[in-house]
Amino acid sequence: MDKKIVVWAALTAVALLVTGCGVEESAATPVRGTVTTAPAASPSAGAAGDKAPEAAAAAAYRRWGLKPFAAPPAPPAVKPVVREPGGPVPVISEIPTTEKIVFITIDDGAEKDPEFVRMMKDLKVPVTMFLTDSAIRGDYRYFAPLAAQGHGVANHTLTHPNLRTLSRDAQRREICGQQTKLAKEYGTTPRLFRPPYGNWNEDTRAAAGTCGVDALVLWRESMQIKNMQYQRGDRKLHPGDIILAHFRGPSELKGRTMTEMTATMLRRIQEQGFTVARLEDYV
Repeated sequence: MDKKIVVWAALTAVALLVTGCGVEESAATPVRGTVTTAPAASPSAGAAGDKAPEAAAAAAYRRWGLKPFAAPPAPPAVKPVVREPGGPVPVISEIPTTEKIVFITIDDGAEKDPEFVRMMKDLKVPVTMFLTDSAIRGDYRYFAPLAAQGHGVANHTLTHPNLRTLSRDAQRREICGQQTKLAKEYGTTPRLFRPPYGNWNEDTRAAAGTCGVDALVLWRESMQIKNMQYQRGDRKLHPGDIILAHFRGPSELKGRTMTEMTATMLRRIQEQGFTVARLEDYV
């Protein structure tokens, strides 16, 4: 080998050792046996990523003139309301809890405002829909996207009668018949049932029990046009209260829309320092 080449190679090796440099590796072709990782995000980029969901939620709520709710607590590992095997169907107006949570239920299904579907998608506030077949049969599909969003589908009879005026067999037809229809339309047999007008008797409990119902659900407050109607004398929400609302439109709300009524209800809940939890997680 030429002596000049040998000397040049030796000098080059010494230079590399002194400077700490090595052969440059192509980013597109990692060395076998090594693991490549993405560049670490800067602290400012991470903070922006963490805040992105919060910003999106705030923007969604602003569209409806609202502020975001605090996240509800995690559901209890054991539901506080259960039907004992072979026992009577529980009748509840509230959930036993000390958490500042309430539960929203919406009855009947007569009003089918497309904006309400969008509102629920934006806000992600859980509700349970107690549906009556005579009110929804003209457009079963309206409630499908609400069910797909995770809102509960529950039973409110076929024709909305005063059940106390009916025999046990007639009550069973009203309740079981609606169980079958709702299961067919929305894919799941309801576990919760609300008697129309809140009227029930022991025949109601017995009939509901034969239809696979786990609880009769009443309420503590009902949402009117601008304010809530309270059952208690202190006229305020309590932890675990169940709130009743209805699928109603301008003809029943003195010109207000379903979304306006819902926004007012949500403000009343927030004003008292409560957030909204999913009823099916507790019953």
